[in-house]
Amino acid sequence: MKILVVEDDVLLNKTLSYNLRAEGYEVDSVLTVADTKKYIDKKEYKLIILDVNLPDGNGFDLCKEIKLINENAAVIFLTANDMESDMIKGFELGADDYVTKPFPISVFEKKVKALFNRIEKQVDNDCYDDGQLRIDFSQIKSTLNGKEIEFTPLEYRTLKVFVKNPKIVLTRQILLEKLWDIERNFVDNHTLTTVVSRIRNKIEVGKHQYIKTVYGMGYMWVGSDKK
Repeated sequence: MKILVVEDDVLLNKTLSYNLRAEGYEVDSVLTVADTKKYIDKKEYKLIILDVNLPDGNGFDLCKEIKLINENAAVIFLTANDMESDMIKGFELGADDYVTKPFPISVFEKKVKALFNRIEKQVDNDCYDDGQLRIDFSQIKSTLNGKEIEFTPLEYRTLKVFVKNPKIVLTRQILLEKLWDIERNFVDNHTLTTVVSRIRNKIEVGKHQYIKTVYGMGYMWVGSDKK
């Protein structure tokens, strides 16, 4: 797993890099926005550990550029600022986690390991299967507890966005942009609300919840969590 550490605090940068390498990861480290751009142009990283405040720019703007080059790269923001507005902004940009300094390195290592475990459990061979719900995106077939479910093409596209981004808050704007990008078909807010509602009615049976509404922000795919 390739990781890029973007942190201008030299001591923290070296500490993170050393400990992550000790865990078996391939790690590159940089101190600036400019150097980050050079690295992401040459290599594809699974995870970018990204400081919000950098000497030649900020992590939020840099995250946008990273996602344009590698949409699937996971991002963990590091910051000394624990303001809710900054956290929301980070998640809206597609961040997977937001860690406030100072933090125990041992805990951070666990966060990274958990993130990679989650990535590995994402769509495998274009399928989602949690033992109850199975969605085969390549065959366009789905079952819930062994019974076949029918989804519309738009519902399949929406489900694919969700299951490829588990436990991540997806704002309505992000969802609309991703659905637009897939087929270049226009999807508005009303349509999105209707599609999410229809999907829920088909898969959320009994006390199981797959899609959580994050009020004031958007939705999150939580898998087969119990309500």
